[in-house]
Amino acid sequence: MDNRQAIGSWLSGPRAAAEEMGVEFGYRGEGLGLPEKGPGSVAPLGRRFGAIFIDWALCMLIAYAFLADGEPQRAGNWAVLIFVLLSLLTVGTVGCTPGKRLLGLRVVGEDGGRLSLPRVLLRSVLLAIVIPAVIWDRDTRGLHDRLARAVQVRI
Repeated sequence: MDNRQAIGSWLSGPRAAAEEMGVEFGYRGEGLGLPEKGPGSVAPLGRRFGAIFIDWALCMLIAYAFLADGEPQRAGNWAVLIFVLLSLLTVGTVGCTPGKRLLGLRVVGEDGGRLSLPRVLLRSVLLAIVIPAVIWDRDTRGLHDRLARAVQVRI
């Protein structure tokens, strides 16, 4: 192994290095019994980031227009509360936020069913805190989804 290969594995992370050595991890969602591709498979990160951006922009727009009196700082504070309420109401009833719906995603329980209200509340609050959402497992599920026993899938 030359230095370029060692640096490449260091930059790529331990998973890439292990895969180069022949370790088989399977596809994302395999351990949850989800299909590899198509409807019901684990949602790709790009769509999930796009959906949260759409939802956050919607919450900021609502907060700025109706609650902030033209102050951006106040709009940001209100937007967090609106975001939690939006997530609680939409994921708790139809299984997806407006952003997720636009991008073809849905939040379901690990068993494939709808999330209960306490699980949606836990997921929404942890998502608003942000830190749990950026800690992922091998299926790219955030800690907020793991603790709520949820998974984001393609529609």
